[in-house]
Amino acid sequence: MAKPLKLQQGQVWRLGDQFLRITRLERLAVEYKASAGQAGKEGKVQQATKKGFCRLIKGAVLLPAAPMREPNPVRPE
Repeated sequence: MAKPLKLQQGQVWRLGDQFLRITRLERLAVEYKASAGQAGKEGKVQQATKKGFCRLIKGAVLLPAAPMREPNPVRPE
């Protein structure tokens, strides 16, 4: 059986040629930005219920998160 996924703020889903990025996640609602490019700067913010959003991304692919940059080491003064 597949491991269930949890929705998290900042996730990017690819649905065909469209990208969906979760911008705000609440208990019963999801605010997301739909855009044609992965950068997501020109997208339109939309709202849906969690149930409706899960139905929307049923055939979508979750893209891996961008690697986090390591913080600079603290130098003693």
